[in-house]
Amino acid sequence: MAKESIKARERKREQMVAKYAAKRKALIESKDYDALQKLPKNASPVRLHNRCQLTGRPKGYMRQFGVSRINFREMALAGLIPGVKKASW
Repeated sequence: MAKESIKARERKREQMVAKYAAKRKALIESKDYDALQKLPKNASPVRLHNRCQLTGRPKGYMRQFGVSRINFREMALAGLIPGVKKASW
C-alpha cells in the first residue's frame, strides 16, 4: 500500500495537468517555448505515473482495468470483474 502522501501528490499532478492542458496545447501550437518553460513542472503530462486505484501501487498496473496485477487477480478470482475467468485447458 502506497503512502497517502504519494497518492495525494499524484492526484494533485493530475488536476494540474488538466488545468493547464488547453494552455499547453495553445503554446505548443504557437511555438512559444519560452512561455511553455514558465508553466509549473507538474503541469506536464509526462510527470504523471499510473497507479492502482485501490492500493496506489505504481508497478504492475493494468491500464484496461485501472488496478495492479495483484488486485486484478484477487478480483477476477472473486468474480468481481465481468467477463474475466481463470483460464484452464
